[in-house]
Amino acid sequence: MDKAQHFSVSALTERIRANLEGAFSSIQVEGEVSNYRPSSTGHAYFTLKDTKAAIAAVMFKNRLRSLSFEPRDGMLLRVRGSLSVYSQRGTYQIVCEEMEAAGTGDILALLERRKRALSAEGLFDQRRKKPIPRFPATVGVVSSPTGAAVRDILTVLNRRAAGIRVILLPAPVQGSEAAPLIVRRLEQANAWRIADVLILGRGGGSLEDLLPFSEEALVRAVAASDIPVISAVGHEIDWALSDFAADLRAPTPSAAAELVSANREETRLLLRAMGDTLYRTMQGRLERIRLLAKPFSREDLEYRFRAILQPRLVRFDDAKEALLEALEERLDRLRRRVELARRSLEAGSPLAILERGFSLVTREETGKLVRSAAELSLGEHLIIRPLEGLITAQTQSLTMPEPAAAQSLDTQFKEEG
Repeated sequence: MDKAQHFSVSALTERIRANLEGAFSSIQVEGEVSNYRPSSTGHAYFTLKDTKAAIAAVMFKNRLRSLSFEPRDGMLLRVRGSLSVYSQRGTYQIVCEEMEAAGTGDILALLERRKRALSAEGLFDQRRKKPIPRFPATVGVVSSPTGAAVRDILTVLNRRAAGIRVILLPAPVQGSEAAPLIVRRLEQANAWRIADVLILGRGGGSLEDLLPFSEEALVRAVAASDIPVISAVGHEIDWALSDFAADLRAPTPSAAAELVSANREETRLLLRAMGDTLYRTMQGRLERIRLLAKPFSREDLEYRFRAILQPRLVRFDDAKEALLEALEERLDRLRRRVELARRSLEAGSPLAILERGFSLVTREETGKLVRSAAELSLGEHLIIRPLEGLITAQTQSLTMPEPAAAQSLDTQFKEEG
């Protein structure tokens, strides 16, 4: 121990910095971008990695302005710069002076291939999407119980819709065990039908951190869920394949909580506004009625009512009397017509003619009515029908009247008829 060199932390870090920066003052490195984070100061911090290692990198804003593209997670970049040691943290990084796109990184290429294959199966079709319930009573949250995503969701729901029941389905949200356990939680939620809507969420992270949410098994479980699923993975710029399979994509877990409580909150505000409008309208109408009714007393209203009603009652009585008179006149006319009809019927009755002394003469053999003596022959048997009884006779002589006598007799018949 005594033979070892003694350094302070600062001295050792300075020795390392001098050796590294001196040995790697101009380098060119190719790697896949991960966890790309533009800072508020305008600088860009990210990680370059391959299948075996990773190194931190930074590009300051004065160099970023010269770029013709915007770096994204999963891109394959070729950068030129120098190695720099950050003494305060004891870390090293590449300070990039130049940067160019070298293609698509392995992870991004894998995700693109998987996305195309699943899309070709129809897992991302809009026709498969289920509507999110307007007023969910129970919301299931599939996420890490210790993560910030759960706290954000609970905070928003407590503020906007405290009556919603929240069931947490705990599962890791990164690492190799995350995807299988999330799939199991989705299957359990559907088997027990424990919620009206499910939120699949986690906070932001690098492309590698979000990989479990792009696993094929998880994407298929999201698409097969009978319960509507909202995918809220990462921040707004992050994405995962679960976003495409879910029924709705939320940019953040907090936004997902706002989406499931939006209708309830909007309806509450709308009902309150409608209630206020109805109250103001009723108050205005009541006040107008008070102003209109103020000049009138009870006696005055009664007088006005009678003044309106009395003429109508008089008109009603007059109309009633006129109707009764008209009905009486019509009945009289009908009675007279009936009497005239009765007399006409009685006058035309054969019995009435027979009562006046006339008789009907018919041939005994044929029963035909005899209208003229010229129709008969001597010795022919006749039947005479007076008003009552029958008389049998035989012609002994036939005499035809003179024309003047026949006309006089016809006139007599008409007058008596």
